[in-house]
Amino acid sequence: MTDHALRLLRQDSRLAELAGFPFDFSLDRAEYGHGEPVRLASGGPLKAIAGDDTGGTYFRCGDGSVLYADSEGGAGIIGSSVDEALEILIGLPGWHDCLQLSPEDGEERILAHVAEVEREIREECEISLDEERLELRSALGFPERSPVELVRMLHAALSRTEPDFVLLNAEEGRAYDLIGPPPPPLWESVLASGRADLAALRADEREVWEAVAEDAVRRRLALRAAQFDRVAGDLELLRRLLRYETRSSLTDELRLAAVLVGLHGRVEDLPLLHEVRETDFDTACGLSEIPGPGADPAELRQWAQDTDRVFFGTDPADEPLYTWTDLALDQGLTGQALVALIRRLDAIELDQSLLRAADDPTQLDTDELNTLAEEFETLGEPVQSARARRLHLALQDKPARR
Repeated sequence: MTDHALRLLRQDSRLAELAGFPFDFSLDRAEYGHGEPVRLASGGPLKAIAGDDTGGTYFRCGDGSVLYADSEGGAGIIGSSVDEALEILIGLPGWHDCLQLSPEDGEERILAHVAEVEREIREECEISLDEERLELRSALGFPERSPVELVRMLHAALSRTEPDFVLLNAEEGRAYDLIGPPPPPLWESVLASGRADLAALRADEREVWEAVAEDAVRRRLALRAAQFDRVAGDLELLRRLLRYETRSSLTDELRLAAVLVGLHGRVEDLPLLHEVRETDFDTACGLSEIPGPGADPAELRQWAQDTDRVFFGTDPADEPLYTWTDLALDQGLTGQALVALIRRLDAIELDQSLLRAADDPTQLDTDELNTLAEEFETLGEPVQSARARRLHLALQDKPARR
């Protein structure tokens, strides 16, 4: 895709006028910029190319994608190029009202919804929408596409917004809300490679075993995948992973591997668990509650169940955010981790009850803000780090602590 259409609009005032009305893509409004200073969380380039009559702005990003930002704090990619974005705007002039649609809605519902939106536009603006669309589409060289295909294109574009095109208020650091469908949870991306490795380990693929044994990150991810996909036949696999994980001393995943082994309730695994516990001082402390040599299967299973309930569980959505951001960073998924951390800080700013202490809901536990500040510093995000520290300071209720 190219920006051929944008050049034609800039060269032909009649086409630019049509784009501005009734399709609400006004080149003149680009001169005024957006209502507030903005930047991409990824740090990529951003250039305003047009605006609409609601105060929204169309930006061209470094790869040519078009990002739309409204005046109420929402934003999203609406095309992989200006040409594609304009095709969608011309074919779906009420595209804002089509954001609730998805390709899964089916042709009948999509066509009915688009027809109703266009009927309202015709009545409100008293125009012959079809004539203007035909003239502009023909002049720009766009093919005629059905509303169903255009909804699919819009949906696909919006789904690419995170993590590379998340828009921030440049002064305050807050992220704009997504105007499109929510992205998959971070844990899905993080676990993808671990799930693939786990499947290969279950198939006893020798090359994968050797690679996982030597790679601490892949071991951790495979164990996390096993945490959420517990199979009775995995015991031998878990024993091997447990032995390998001792190379990293006490990690959350080492404790997890011990728990997953213990849940099988095999007393013949107690020597292995004790051997792992004695790896070094840290493992001896972290696994100190493993039952002694004379324990029966019920005691072993009870220890594993209790530890599982406190530290782990079977639903990835219940894991702390920082489990997934740490694993994302270990895999090089820096953009996804950064966006998740920014949105977490945004959520805390809007709702400080998220910090309520677990043991005393009348009090706030602000330690998480220090964690966020440190994470942002590591990622080279001083503005976000300062946000977290300012909020932490503001929430200290004792002058001495300030």
